[in-house]
Amino acid sequence: MHRLFPVSVRDDIFFNYRNTPIGALLEYHNLGAEHEPYAQAQLLIGMCMDSRKHLHIPDNFAYIIRTGGANLRYSEFKVSYAIAVGGVQCIALIGHDQCGMVNLMSNKEAFVQGLTERAGWERELAEQHFTNFVPMFEIGNEIDFIISEAQRLRQRYPKIQVAPLLYKVEDNLLYQVKE
Repeated sequence: MHRLFPVSVRDDIFFNYRNTPIGALLEYHNLGAEHEPYAQAQLLIGMCMDSRKHLHIPDNFAYIIRTGGANLRYSEFKVSYAIAVGGVQCIALIGHDQCGMVNLMSNKEAFVQGLTERAGWERELAEQHFTNFVPMFEIGNEIDFIISEAQRLRQRYPKIQVAPLLYKVEDNLLYQVKE
């Protein structure tokens, strides 16, 4: 966690994020800045689908794509849409600690059992489903993944500012990730 930098006051925001929608996100969420009205989204937020996370941001401030582990590899058309049609120039990629997509293999039995009991799947199909998709969605370490995903998005969209951030579940705050 030595790569995480908190935002407790405005001056804690990394210089390259200040006066950008990413800086505004940090001010709204961590510092309780007064919400401004927005007619259109200022940035795209890619974050995990985990239900424990809630952002404190104004209406119309951001497009939000929620996907396991904040993995946007399979949501790229939506990312492109937010940039091309929505006009966003920044992406805040928000991973979080205690993510279920880390060490996904340890959840195989719970996954298979849940699909068989709750969804009515045959055990063999549930096992195949898990085995087929784990390589696509396992993220390894949260911080390393969020950095690599930010780097991938920067290569794909070179004019877009991409900020890797981490949401800590225990204090509900966003942390800047030093690459």
